[in-house]
Amino acid sequence: MISAEITIIPIGTSGTSLSRYVAAAVSALKEVGIKYELSGMGTLMETENPQELFKAIEAAHEAVFREGAERVTTSVKIDDRRDVNRSLKDKVSSVEKRLK
Repeated sequence: MISAEITIIPIGTSGTSLSRYVAAAVSALKEVGIKYELSGMGTLMETENPQELFKAIEAAHEAVFREGAERVTTSVKIDDRRDVNRSLKDKVSSVEKRLK
């Protein structure tokens, strides 16, 4: 299972609110069909297919340009674990069990 976190930041926008750009990026992820989870600081994704992940990243990045940004920075963290099939929820559950 491949887990990834993406943060896309448009630069040089006319205001401080970025929600319209985030909405455009998330809409692109929906179109690709990848499993994702939006957070206040980025978006988590998971897939078993690296091609789907990179297609989703490209789609989200390009969506921000289509929304009017003239410069975009995209940061990606990828955890590609192949010995065991663990989802994002499994990772959180593992930590929560240790906290009890």
